[in-house]
Amino acid sequence: MNLVLAAEACPADNPGCFHVPSLGELFDFPPFLFENSPFFAMNRTGMLYLLAGLIVVGLMMAAFMTPSILPGKFQAAMESLVDFIRSDIALEVIGPDGLRFVPFLTSLFLFIWVNNFFEVMPFVQFPPTGRMAVPALLALTVYFVYWFAGIKSTGLVAYIKGHAIPSGVPAFVLPLVIPIELAQIFIIRPLTHAVRLFANMMAGHILLAIVFIAANAFLINFHGEFGFNVKGSPIGILALAAGPAMVAFEMMVGVLQAYIFTILAAVYIGDSLHPEH
Repeated sequence: MNLVLAAEACPADNPGCFHVPSLGELFDFPPFLFENSPFFAMNRTGMLYLLAGLIVVGLMMAAFMTPSILPGKFQAAMESLVDFIRSDIALEVIGPDGLRFVPFLTSLFLFIWVNNFFEVMPFVQFPPTGRMAVPALLALTVYFVYWFAGIKSTGLVAYIKGHAIPSGVPAFVLPLVIPIELAQIFIIRPLTHAVRLFANMMAGHILLAIVFIAANAFLINFHGEFGFNVKGSPIGILALAAGPAMVAFEMMVGVLQAYIFTILAAVYIGDSLHPEH
């Protein structure tokens, strides 16, 4: 209630007092480079995408450009990550054919993980994957990879037939099944692949924002004399105490979402290479 009263008592255009930020303020950042260009502009989100890519390249180069026979802790950690992608995702899900996709899957996992980690990084505190553009682009990239791999492996006609006409389905059901299967491989798969990552990271960002805004609003008195809010302090202290737990939870969610996105990419690639399964 104190949060609502604080928002109502203070106009949003007054920079000297508190107001509850809208959802747009959590996700929309104005461009600061090439802002007058009709084709390209750079804002905070774009800079984070570039930074994430540079971090992934830097990690891989630092670990494997001049590898040591007796690896240090950093090289050993990166080798463990690559071995996890290789053994538990590529080989486990795709099979022996999955070895050639290990670099792609590893890069995919690291790029998403770094972008998700930005959500809890001090002075950033925003997940770029909470914007639909990059999850959609990554999902389309995976989409084209498994389509190309499947068509190259089985041929275009056999690939579409293997996915549109499931084995064992009675002929009289095919007019109903074929459109559903085609909609799944053309629309549903890439859409759900992107939305799953986007929705989870956006929801986490909003949840963290609510927790810390509530702590701020209930601990500080914005009415009259500025100072500690005694009446709202129980809720404010509770929200403040929940903050570290929520940050730890979102760190776990960031790793989990990177893993889910990567393993689904492996599932789709494996399904394209082996449609009979």
